[in-house]
Amino acid sequence: MMPLLLPLLLPLSRDAVPPEIERPDADKLLAGDPVHTTWNHEDAEGLYCGIWQSTPGKWKVSYSEWEYIRMLEGVSVLTDAQGVATTLRKGDSWIIRPGFEGTWEVLETTVKDYVIRL
Repeated sequence: MMPLLLPLLLPLSRDAVPPEIERPDADKLLAGDPVHTTWNHEDAEGLYCGIWQSTPGKWKVSYSEWEYIRMLEGVSVLTDAQGVATTLRKGDSWIIRPGFEGTWEVLETTVKDYVIRL
């Protein structure tokens, strides 16, 4: 049997893969009814890459993984456990390191691309 050959150059596009749709767990939800849509393009050996979108709302977050994000649309606010708020806007790039705890609040529907490493 021939091994499955994957392309070595992949565009990130919402049209390229079917979306996964979910909401934050009820015990993490703080405000609103945010809907998360994820187009995950890569899932290999603890590496994930794709596009994520969320409608407005606020929920608790706790990162055990490393994540790079680049904001494509919208406005969100990440607030750490000490109450320090950081506003994320279109064009911004950030790294979220393991151990970050706090809240994620989407003020305007947000679209980001991401790379996550477990």
